[in-house]
Amino acid sequence: MKTIVLLPGFMLDDALWDDFVPHLPDDWRVQRIALPRGRTVRDVADAVAAQLAGPTVLLGFSMGGYVARALAAAHPQLVEALVLVATSARGERAAAPLSGSTGRATFAGLSRRAIQRSLGPNHANDEALIERIRAMSIRLGADAFDWQSALDRTDVPLEGISCPTLVVAARDDQLRSIDESRELVDAIHGAELRIIEGTGHLIPLEAPRQLAETLLDWLPR
Repeated sequence: MKTIVLLPGFMLDDALWDDFVPHLPDDWRVQRIALPRGRTVRDVADAVAAQLAGPTVLLGFSMGGYVARALAAAHPQLVEALVLVATSARGERAAAPLSGSTGRATFAGLSRRAIQRSLGPNHANDEALIERIRAMSIRLGADAFDWQSALDRTDVPLEGISCPTLVVAARDDQLRSIDESRELVDAIHGAELRIIEGTGHLIPLEAPRQLAETLLDWLPR
């Protein structure tokens, strides 16, 4: 039985995968892992690795992609195939956390503008989808916003990834360019790039069937 591990992105929880998982084979074991807290991406990757029982297909979305490739480099015995979705090889420094107790007390989730920017033109005014995304960030809360914002992504290795790797990009992604995906492909030996049309950054929510079909088409190779 194949196991797939799903790692979400910034301020997204397990519900990110609700529309994607039904398109996977029924006999797969699906393990949704929330990003554990850590000071560095490697700390987070090690905490995820501690939850894995054996080799998996490891799929990391956006910030989860940084964690996934750190895990694949540090724990190659646990990753039989790596899937990096809407993510980047470029380092990112920590962002500012919420300011003081007032900002934390009034945290109301990701803003509408931030959510719309993460969606493609076909979904940017989908009120139900916007509220689903906002609800995830509210469930995670101010503490998660602070630690995820503070996570420094400037020193995540690309060398040492030896497993088959698929990089998935979205044509209309306003947060991660296709050039960033090509940089990943160029840096990881044997990696393959697939581009999904008609979706923005949030591929697992905007194009769940296409993402699953892309994965399943690639895996036998």
